Amino acid sequence: MLFKERKTSLECALLKSLNNRMKLHEKDIQYLRNLEKGDEGERYFDSLTAALTCDCFVLNDLRLSCNNATFQIDALMITGETIYLFEVKNYEGDFYYERDRIFTKNKSEINNALLQVKRCESLFRQLILSLGFNMPVSASVVFVNPEFTLYQAPLSAPFIFPNQLKRYIKDLNAISAKLSGKHRRLAEKLSSLHIEESPFLHLPKYEYDQLRKGIVCDACGSFSCAVKGHAMICEDCGHAESVEAAVLRSVREFRMLFPERKITTNDIFDWCRIVESKKRVSRILAKNFNKFRGGRWSYYE
Repeated sequence: MLFKERKTSLECALLKSLNNRMKLHEKDIQYLRNLEKGDEGERYFDSLTAALTCDCFVLNDLRLSCNNATFQIDALMITGETIYLFEVKNYEGDFYYERDRIFTKNKSEINNALLQVKRCESLFRQLILSLGFNMPVSASVVFVNPEFTLYQAPLSAPFIFPNQLKRYIKDLNAISAKLSGKHRRLAEKLSSLHIEESPFLHLPKYEYDQLRKGIVCDACGSFSCAVKGHAMICEDCGHAESVEAAVLRSVREFRMLFPERKITTNDIFDWCRIVESKKRVSRILAKNFNKFRGGRWSYYE
């Protein structure tokens, strides 16, 4: 049973928006690609755990804190006997393992997933004990990309390789232990302790005037959109969306990029650009938000 779903990280969403609306440095573009690739791998693993038939609670993308240390769990599975923690990696290509470190073929060291999962396991054990729960914990690194190879990996390492995934899921489905109220209380407590946003966002500096204005197509990311009656049509891919839905999507993007700014008719009209009148923007905002007066200007929340 899916107890907590995965959301696209704020950092990834912000970088995708900025990449559409300004010229990013190559290092920022590469960082965004890495985030997207990681998200793709995690969502693939989600599709596997979503199909589990054993009695379990699955919590995806948990960010927790214990003893003033923050740690993140890509996927967590509570069964009647054991709690499983998964660090999901979508690495592609040939790598090798040497003296507890992982390297690319050209001898560049990468972040050691084994150290990550050991730290996560230790902090998680401490956390659940502090909450009054004492259950066995099993932590693994899951490599999901079929084009991944790790040479010289020790048999004792808690690695699950792509060609082992199908068999591993089959083994999980064979778990017969049933969940109880204790397990549900733990799942609820962990969900309540989830920290929504990471305090460490790697973003380039940006200002409103730097960013390209307009509504981006929800399907292909193009700015080539036109309003035709009640619909907004992408002239590149043909995707159609109601004007109201497109404006509200743009408001969410505006709010994400500029959380300190008030939502006003003037700002959203300027941000969207392709909507023909401020009155139409105002009607959409009034329909979907509460209106407040602040000095000479009205704003929406």
